[in-house]
Amino acid sequence: MDDAAGERVRNEHGQYADRIPARAALTVFEERTDFARPLTASDVMEALDCSRRTAHNKLNDLVDRGLLATRKVGARGRVWWIPIERPADDADWGSPEELVARETAIERVDLPGTGETLAARRDALRAAYDYLKAHPSAKKSDFLADVFPANPAGYETAEGWWNAIQPALKDLPGVDPPKERGHIWHFLGG
Repeated sequence: MDDAAGERVRNEHGQYADRIPARAALTVFEERTDFARPLTASDVMEALDCSRRTAHNKLNDLVDRGLLATRKVGARGRVWWIPIERPADDADWGSPEELVARETAIERVDLPGTGETLAARRDALRAAYDYLKAHPSAKKSDFLADVFPANPAGYETAEGWWNAIQPALKDLPGVDPPKERGHIWHFLGG
């Protein structure tokens, strides 16, 4: 927004007109390949070819608008990132320890198949476990109606799917299988 003489243009209040919108700083976050890595003000300065103060102003504006999150690192450092919100309808994923226990149990359980088939069946087992965690009292028919259609794992029938998934589901942490066939499955936590 410079004029022909190279002087910065001022707005109607006599202030310098902003030549870099906050949206440009957000674009720096959106156009990178490693979304997991938080960025520094220096990263934004370099990408936008602007001053540290301008980068901080843009980043702080985006934090105020809820588009970025920030945290202090070290004595004088700060990083920013695009927050990833968990969908409200997802089951509570639990603590990192619970996630590790779940994933370890899923990797150890004996499911038929190899390669992509085995991976799909582990995904189906994970979906059944997450379903039980979200619905702590569920019947076999609930799993067949709500989990199987989106996670068939190579099985043509719901019964074939259930015959592979239910023995593995029993072995996962916090699962209380029914004592008799056809009764209610419970999730006890942990």
